[in-house]
Amino acid sequence: MKANGMQKKKMTGNGFLLLITIALFAVMYIAGMIIFADKGFAKPQMFLNLFVSNAGLLVIACGLTIVMITGGIDISVGSVTALVCMVLADLMENKGVNTYVAVLVALLIGVAFGVVQGFLVAYLDIQPFIVTLAGMFFGRGMTAIISTDMISIKNELFLKWANFRFYMPFGSTNKKGKFIPAYIPPTVVIAVIVVIIIAVLLKYRKFGRKLYAIGGNRQSALMMGLNVKRTMFQAYVLDGFLAGLGGFLFCLNSCAGFVEQAKGLEMDAISSAVIGGTLLSGGVGTPIGTFVWCSDQGYHFQFDYYSGYVIKLVGKNYSFTVTVFLYCNSVSDCFYEEESEISDCIMKQAGTWMGSGLFFVLTEGTRETASLCG
Repeated sequence: MKANGMQKKKMTGNGFLLLITIALFAVMYIAGMIIFADKGFAKPQMFLNLFVSNAGLLVIACGLTIVMITGGIDISVGSVTALVCMVLADLMENKGVNTYVAVLVALLIGVAFGVVQGFLVAYLDIQPFIVTLAGMFFGRGMTAIISTDMISIKNELFLKWANFRFYMPFGSTNKKGKFIPAYIPPTVVIAVIVVIIIAVLLKYRKFGRKLYAIGGNRQSALMMGLNVKRTMFQAYVLDGFLAGLGGFLFCLNSCAGFVEQAKGLEMDAISSAVIGGTLLSGGVGTPIGTFVWCSDQGYHFQFDYYSGYVIKLVGKNYSFTVTVFLYCNSVSDCFYEEESEISDCIMKQAGTWMGSGLFFVLTEGTRETASLCG
């Protein structure tokens, strides 16, 4: 006991794991700044792109953090994301459904998965891995039933959301000395808000304390009078909602729906949560650690960007080259030097058919075909 009567506070397990995660993130980023100093790695936009590309993954990983704290797991989130994207694309492009209604349906799909899987896990006591494995197959199968072909979203309101930018007061200058402000899309804002809400929910609300109690020792939680089944059911419903929301954000990046979309995303989300400090056995975890490590998920793709993935855009009267930043088999952002007479060309949207090498780029209102020249 100190003279002022204050006890020395010990670092908790959550705090220690979070410290390791932040330190690792800092080491990796500083290493990238040193290794690729001459290629723009230190530019503010490069840092922000870590969050731009991972906004959907971040929201999904927060949902996984919640169920993993209880000792559960959800490996269906990748298929839910693909189904949400496909439903959004199909409803808006093929069915002519209102954009707001389509988004609401997409969110309800995530909630439906959460309700069904949560009931099977919490009340029927079926192993969460088995339940969510079935959900993964079901979601991917339903995606294929809707359409085996890619559906590009051309809905004006949806594209307006996808292309909206919040410009920062800082940025960088290109080779011509022109100042280019850094920016973030609404997806990043939504993801950060979700992280804050989940962090507050877990740390300061009764529901969060129940989750930690159940994950720490389920039998002790029962003896304390906690309604374990209801709490676990609520955790899976919240996880399902966040999977639906994350799928919507993912779709804002890709602006398309196809069967192979978000394949393997569940492993990215699980690894983000685990390396961010969430124990697979339950009882320990924080969305802040998940937030930090989700950003690290983009590093190896940024290294691919520096390895020379180049797209040559071919127009009617011109051509120019852009270097793209790849993440999860989709083009989330583009960095380019104006090498043609169209110096003010704006890259509004980019999407890709996974694995095909064919990219679709929207420039000044005209859809052009681009070939992968890496």
